[in-house]
Amino acid sequence: MEFDEICRRIPHRPPFLWVDRVISLAGEEIVAEKFIPDDLELFQGHYPDYPLMPGVLLCEAVFQAGAILISELMGKESEAGVPVLVRIYKANFKRQVRPGSTIRMRVKLIEKMGAAWIMRGRVLLEEKTALLVEFGCQ
Repeated sequence: MEFDEICRRIPHRPPFLWVDRVISLAGEEIVAEKFIPDDLELFQGHYPDYPLMPGVLLCEAVFQAGAILISELMGKESEAGVPVLVRIYKANFKRQVRPGSTIRMRVKLIEKMGAAWIMRGRVLLEEKTALLVEFGCQ
């Protein structure tokens, strides 16, 4: 799944779209990627002498991948309803993400309770975990 299809699934757009492409989308799991460019304006202020991708934006990349998964599971596109983050159960940051990196997000549905979608996500950097997060959307 490339840019146009991603934009049909979720309302996010550049500069706040944190999914470049979907690698796989099967069953209750999605794998997506995002290249972190060197020239992002945020690096001018987020540790300018040692630029780091903010953890909150790593979480956002996972949440956006999760929203694409929800759209697939619902069989609807973004016009039919947008899932909204309602809870972060826990987030564990394991590794720094620097400019020029490509991150891979893996998100899996854990449980569906009424209108709530409980998910677990992981950001991988060179196949090593950079972030683990569990979250809920409605």
